[in-house]
Amino acid sequence: MKIFTDSVEISTQGFTDIIDITQQVSGLLKETGFTQGQITVFVSGSTAGVTTIEYEPGLLKDLPEAFEIFAPQNKRYHHDDTWGDGNGSAHVRAAIVGGSFTIPFSNSRMLLGTWQQIVVIDFDNRPRHRSIVVQIMGE
Repeated sequence: MKIFTDSVEISTQGFTDIIDITQQVSGLLKETGFTQGQITVFVSGSTAGVTTIEYEPGLLKDLPEAFEIFAPQNKRYHHDDTWGDGNGSAHVRAAIVGGSFTIPFSNSRMLLGTWQQIVVIDFDNRPRHRSIVVQIMGE
């Protein structure tokens, strides 16, 4: 089994900005020439997460609204008391989503569902540049 590591660079607006990186990850898989294995997508930083959704206009509204229910931005967070940076909700949201996501592949194709895309969600309270690590293990 071989390992290939690269990254996808994105710029975000923060505030639960949802970025579809499926095509970039698929392009990296093609570069490897691997036919089967696993892809791990990892976002460095504690205010963003990686997951999968159906990347469509309704969910692009629904998901931020849901995060506002269980980790609202206007709530007092002890993190903000400690650091004064106002992004406590971003840390809570990112911890819930998680910083990595694994996708199996076979016949050189990611085994995602028809309407399933890989997304990075940036919860920070400002625009950010994110380097997304993509590590592909396969043969």
